[in-house]
Amino acid sequence: MELGSSSNSFEMFSVIHLATILVLLCLILLLFLGRRYICSQTDRLKFWERFAAISLFAMEISYHLWMSRTGRWGAEDSLPLELCSISLLAAIILLWTGDRRLVDFVVFAGIGGAIQAVITPVLDMNFPHFRFFHFFYTHAGIILTGLYFVWVKNYRPTFRGVLKTMIAVNALLPIIMAANWLFDGNYMFLRMKPQNGSLLDFLGPYPWYILSLEAVAFIMFSLIWLLLRKRSSRKKIVS
Repeated sequence: MELGSSSNSFEMFSVIHLATILVLLCLILLLFLGRRYICSQTDRLKFWERFAAISLFAMEISYHLWMSRTGRWGAEDSLPLELCSISLLAAIILLWTGDRRLVDFVVFAGIGGAIQAVITPVLDMNFPHFRFFHFFYTHAGIILTGLYFVWVKNYRPTFRGVLKTMIAVNALLPIIMAANWLFDGNYMFLRMKPQNGSLLDFLGPYPWYILSLEAVAFIMFSLIWLLLRKRSSRKKIVS
């Protein structure tokens, strides 16, 4: 019997889905309300940052081990080449090292992509399956990591950061397209839309929705910048 197995498939906007979103919203609210207290614990921040990095890394490794054990792992869909997978790796490295060069990507691409994934999950396993916990834990981790660096570490998002993130995402596209061709994959949905529905359904047919995604990404990143830029008063990250 698989860890956390469930006979029910995941249903978008079901009670459990909405409850999970509510839990995430509560965590975001707690982080915001407790930001000053957390910031005051300067001698403990590094420990908890690295603990969070290890937990996210362990969850991701466990997911790949689970896929391998159950015969689900394949180069066509299991490599860390999705935007959220790349954002997760960036968030883990950011939490472990504090390298501010990664903050823009995690704040804009990470939060933007993870929010879309949480609202319209590409997920076939329901609660309490391990895959359900992995999906929402890692995506919540990306969102909370980005917000943590804004609200606690006093990083100030800039419009320049939006442009840098757009350039970084587009720089990844040739690599992703090459991987899709080599492994017959659909990373970043560059070959087709997800079959169980997503926000891409509103962006037109293939391949035009890829161009629409550029505009959507720019708008989403800009909205994140507008929402978060007034939350911090200092420009530098607290070391």
